[in-house]
Amino acid sequence: MYFKSDQIDPVACYQLLVGAIVPRPIAWVSTKSAEGIANLAPYSFFSVASCNPPVLSVTQVLPRDLKDKDTLRNLRETGECVVNVVDFETVEQMNASCANYPASTDEFTAVGIETTASESVDTVGVAKAKVRYECKLREIVTISDQPMGGSMMLLDVVGIYVDDEYVEGTKIQSVALGAVGKMGGDDYTKTTQTFALSRPVV
Repeated sequence: MYFKSDQIDPVACYQLLVGAIVPRPIAWVSTKSAEGIANLAPYSFFSVASCNPPVLSVTQVLPRDLKDKDTLRNLRETGECVVNVVDFETVEQMNASCANYPASTDEFTAVGIETTASESVDTVGVAKAKVRYECKLREIVTISDQPMGGSMMLLDVVGIYVDDEYVEGTKIQSVALGAVGKMGGDDYTKTTQTFALSRPVV
């Protein structure tokens, strides 16, 4: 079956994208509003944009009511966040934190998630997260302001916390870390089964 992207509605297009672009890592982003209210929300449109300088990309898909999510609004107000990596130990809390709480609600408190202070930003992280990227906002690139349009948050990484148990030198032990990936719909996947392929040399 072949789909012309300009002939299907945005929901169908979303399903055709997220169903095969898998597994997607999850950025569990903690921010703080200008009033000091903490916010915590997961995003699965997440990747590395640059290593020199280190920059992460996290994309918000605009809800149909055209109101930016708290994460994007808080980043515009305070310019800081922490990207917490989700593993199987924290996946249930991550899922609970994505409920449609009002901006006045602190998801850490509502869900019962322990916080930890950051070293380089004035935003707390998830204490149980084995990897946390402390970030400052570089730029927001609005691709579309239509319903289900994207706004990409480019985040300068200013500090990286890794639990000592999961790092050797600067190499994170990915299998041991057990990060969780997002599939389509309500499905997730563990990243504990891996295989290796050596890069060919021509």
